[in-house]
Amino acid sequence: MTGQTTPILEVDDISLRFGGVRALSNVSFNVNKGELFSIIGPNGAGKTSLLNCVSGRYSPQEGSIKFKGQEVTKMTPNHRAELGMGRTFQNLALFAHMSVLDNIMVGRHHLMKNNFLSGGIYWFGGAQKEELIHRREAEDIIDFLEISHIRKSVAGTLSYGLRKRVELARAVALRPDLILLDEPMAGMNLEEKEDMARYIVDLNEEWGMTVIMIEHDMGVVMDISERVMVLDFGKNIAEGLPHEIMSNDYVKRAYLGEEDDADENASDEVA
Repeated sequence: MTGQTTPILEVDDISLRFGGVRALSNVSFNVNKGELFSIIGPNGAGKTSLLNCVSGRYSPQEGSIKFKGQEVTKMTPNHRAELGMGRTFQNLALFAHMSVLDNIMVGRHHLMKNNFLSGGIYWFGGAQKEELIHRREAEDIIDFLEISHIRKSVAGTLSYGLRKRVELARAVALRPDLILLDEPMAGMNLEEKEDMARYIVDLNEEWGMTVIMIEHDMGVVMDISERVMVLDFGKNIAEGLPHEIMSNDYVKRAYLGEEDDADENASDEVA
């Protein structure tokens, strides 16, 4: 989906410290509604720390974060989820003892309106009807992600690639306006990566979700992203279209480990 001019997320000059360690330094960027925006950088660059600030797991010491025009810097993750922000994690965070369907249903709990009392009179109140509605939504997501064959399987018994897909399903179950994906393709084989990339693009283009993705596979990032931001040592060192990022000499040195012509000539002379 082509990014519109209205930012759904505005990150302004945020800094994050852990004791004397500065994880993020004055990072600013906007993500437009409907955009597929990727964040790349070397290990330890601060990518997950940045996503944790956006989702509310961390609170930056300086700066502000606005989501859909609302200040959310000090807001809890639950409140941000209620506003329409979902995420997956770098390390799987599924309920391993629960079925795939039940894990996805957990992702819809913010959308459930019935309270304890109505649950207690389940067969006479609206709780049964509501549960059926949420189950239909969960089944739609299961069909979309092509995991019908494992819908009743216990999550902890699945392969790593399938568990990553189930975690995506649980995040999608919230029907978020903005979904944060932390290395959704880590540990996957080529076929699994191709499937996951297709699902992410479809979520963006067909389901209308704005996507912020951290990913190390540069081929995938450059193929599906509309814009890319590069972090290095907690700082935003570049931001732009994929081809602009690929041709940025500073990015090549910091992220891709390439030398510029002057460095190469100097190396040749030393040799």
